Amino acid sequence: MTTLAIAGIMHESNTFSEAPTDAAAFSQTHASNMIKVWGEAHHEISGFIQGATEYDYTIYPTFMASATPAGRVTDDVFDRLTEILIQHLKSAPKHEGLLLALHGAMVVESYPDGDGEVLRRLRDAFGRDLPIVVTLDQHANVSEQMVAESTALVIYKTTPHIDQRQRGLQAAELMMRILRGEVTPTQALAKPPMLLNILYHVTNVPPMAPILTAAKQLEENPNILVGSVAVGYPYADVHEAGPAFVVATDDDPQLAQSEADRLSDMLWNVRGQLTLDLPDAAQAVEQAMQSESPPVILVEMGDNIGGGSPGDSTFILAELVRQKASGFVVVVFDPEAVQSCIQAGVGGTVSLEVGGKADNLHGDPVPIRGTVRLIHDGQYIETQPRHGGQRYHDQGLTAVVAVGDSLVALTSRRQTPFSLQQLYSLGIDPTEMQMIVVKAAVAYRAAYEPIAGQIIEVDTPGLTAVNPLHFEYHDIRRPLFPLDDL
Repeated sequence: MTTLAIAGIMHESNTFSEAPTDAAAFSQTHASNMIKVWGEAHHEISGFIQGATEYDYTIYPTFMASATPAGRVTDDVFDRLTEILIQHLKSAPKHEGLLLALHGAMVVESYPDGDGEVLRRLRDAFGRDLPIVVTLDQHANVSEQMVAESTALVIYKTTPHIDQRQRGLQAAELMMRILRGEVTPTQALAKPPMLLNILYHVTNVPPMAPILTAAKQLEENPNILVGSVAVGYPYADVHEAGPAFVVATDDDPQLAQSEADRLSDMLWNVRGQLTLDLPDAAQAVEQAMQSESPPVILVEMGDNIGGGSPGDSTFILAELVRQKASGFVVVVFDPEAVQSCIQAGVGGTVSLEVGGKADNLHGDPVPIRGTVRLIHDGQYIETQPRHGGQRYHDQGLTAVVAVGDSLVALTSRRQTPFSLQQLYSLGIDPTEMQMIVVKAAVAYRAAYEPIAGQIIEVDTPGLTAVNPLHFEYHDIRRPLFPLDDL
């Protein structure tokens, strides 16, 4: 029976962050636990595992390593992770191919194209004969190196990412067709000269919806194996930054390039529609207080944890306090405040200055006074398809402080707000709140959109500010829209 190795090394690196992503930041699932941890999740690794049953192969698990988005990955941890992967593959009794989960926007201290470097090292170790089918996050900054060093790339088709398991299955099916000699993938890449504002990354509305529909329709052609769209990751100052279109055909390079170019042109031709007109924190809170459609979701774009921000921005919290808002809930990363709550105990009164401690970009600490309502270990489980695909989550020791009829949840680990279970696990019913602050940009939608009465996206400063003109780029290719006059 065919044996396929499965593995993953994933990180989305915000190069504007000064917080390095080191060994302590990475969580690793080793071979013996991969099926237990990922088998029932909604991740591409889960799709690789399911594919063994669907497409009749044996799994050789290696390991899965990932870290919450932050600054560049350090050279030492990158070297160690790639060496672990290569050693696992070298010690395998046999494997005919590798199913590999990469992010596509990993930046390493010495390697701006971290994912491409992983693939280059694999080719150095195993040559060109080993088929490597790679899944990428839709926020990948796809490089020529990634295309050249992979046998085929399969990119998520949704943002928020709720199709990861399906893409893992698609990669597995394609791998088996390659090994059976049914197809010979030939890939082409097209990259329009632009950065796509994260506000427009949502794939079920224009401008991306019709482009994704066109990419899916490509796969109805038996000569086209994969049609992929990457929206790109604008918070990485690297040459490859920006949207990309990758088409894999069955040994037809001309068709691959022409269709990749066609998809690219679809986005380029609507660039004039990509305008920004969002309220600041003060305006957004005022609008939320006047809303008659609770809960109002206030999206703190400048502190998008999933984009590498610290999770302790206080711009919206400060306005909620200043404007005497009621019935709100906000989650803030603040280990120091958590310890103060633990010392006070449940039912104790605390006076705290929360947030604004990671750097000088995300506001000042905000004084609050309230009662400790809950101390929790911060662990919860998500069973539904959600952005990121993970089942098990851990935001560290967590304290909930009641400030009047509002709630401030303080965590010891940064946690992306991709799951309503983050609040439900703390005894908070989000549907009963007037306002909910989410430190995100797009990915929260899979969880929060179904319960939202109104969504207000807020233009706040920070490492993930919504407007790329807030950043000073040095290494991206130029000219690029909207940074330059094209």
